[in-house]
Amino acid sequence: MAQYLLSVYQPVGPAPSPEVLEPIMHDLEALNQEMKAAGAWVFAAGLHPTDTATVVRQQGAGLLITDGPFAETKEHLGGFTVIEAADLDAALGWAGKLARATTLPIEVRPIQH
Repeated sequence: MAQYLLSVYQPVGPAPSPEVLEPIMHDLEALNQEMKAAGAWVFAAGLHPTDTATVVRQQGAGLLITDGPFAETKEHLGGFTVIEAADLDAALGWAGKLARATTLPIEVRPIQH
């Protein structure tokens, strides 16, 4: 089985109100349990806000370290799930469920080994 990264992209801005976030977290936990029961779930995590990010890049012979995300965008990586799936179609099926649970866009990418 191949592994896939399901990246959760969220809009820049304040977190949703508890009334909005609580049902999403409930649905997300139910989906995580479904993936675990199916043997697809490998690992998942949310990320701290973008103001905690640090970018390190090579600049000449040295390194340049800057605060914040790599690029200014209207969306940022908010969390991820690593799954095992038989093929891309199966991974897309899980991604669709994750998109419905989180109400956010999900990027699917195979993991190189």
